[in-house]
Amino acid sequence: MKLSEDRLSHLAHLVCNGLYNSDLVDYDSDEAALKLIKKTMTTYLNTDDQIDDAVRAKIATLKRGVFEGSREWEIMYRKYYEEEAQKKRF
Repeated sequence: MKLSEDRLSHLAHLVCNGLYNSDLVDYDSDEAALKLIKKTMTTYLNTDDQIDDAVRAKIATLKRGVFEGSREWEIMYRKYYEEEAQKKRF
């Protein structure tokens, strides 16, 4: 999933403010905190995309032709997603 810079910034501000207002974190620098939150969110989304691509490629190589949207495809997707996520410790 790709997020625009504006959306990523908006979400980072929400997370940052939520953590601060809940007294879970006290930041020395709001700018540094926002930068870290954005980096973490970007890394998370990129890893999710990589796993999704790997799973779709794996399903596409099956000889019996499993069609996306079918019940079998959904089950295989979840199974392979879990496997790929464990490999990446995601």
